[in-house]
Formats: sequence, C-alpha cells, structure tokens
Amino acid sequence: MIGKEMLAALGLYVVILSSGQLLFKKAALSTGTISGLSDIRMLFQNYWLWLALILYGIATVLWVAILQRVPLSTAVLFNALCFVLVPLAAAAFFGEGLGWRHAGGIALIVTGLVVVAR
Repeated sequence: MIGKEMLAALGLYVVILSSGQLLFKKAALSTGTISGLSDIRMLFQNYWLWLALILYGIATVLWVAILQRVPLSTAVLFNALCFVLVPLAAAAFFGEGLGWRHAGGIALIVTGLVVVAR
C-alpha cells in the first residue's frame, strides 16, 4: 500500500504533468502552423511552450523523488490519471468533446488505479 504522503506526491505529479499537456495545447493554438524547420524558431518564442517545459522539468525532479520511495511498477500506473485529467480539462478549457467512450475509458482507468492503490 502506498502511504498518504506518496499518494499526495503522485497526485501533484499528475497535476503538474497534465497542466504541462494543457500548456502544450495552448502553445500549439497560439503559434502559427509549423511546416518546416524555419517555423520552429517561432515556436521557441512562445511563452506557453516555455512554461510547459518548465513544468515538465519540475515534474521530472518530483518523479525521481517519488521513485526513491515507490516501486516503478506501481508509480508508473498513476501516469494513467493524466488520461483522466487531460481530456476533462481539454473539454473545459478548449471546448473539446467527450463522448461515452471517453467516459467509459476514464471509469476503467479510475477502477484500475483503485485496485493498484490498495
């Protein structure tokens, strides 16, 4: 069983990682179409991209700290929560649609994590 402190750390990790995904989407929406190497320069001037990369850096440091205390085979399963949070947040912030398949998949993910966390 994973202790409350590690569950909190894993939850924070998932929130940071999911936030990074949302910021990558924001960067994609606020940058013109990238059709070649010359357009990549435009992308690197996008502060949403830099914020996402900073969050990913923070998440990486937190992940290493988590792996010092939780087996990788257990900890990695919590990455699945990103598949719950990101679609829900994408629907809320970007108006992306969620159908019954998303809902069913989210329910299966959550059920699996409850089994693993016990």
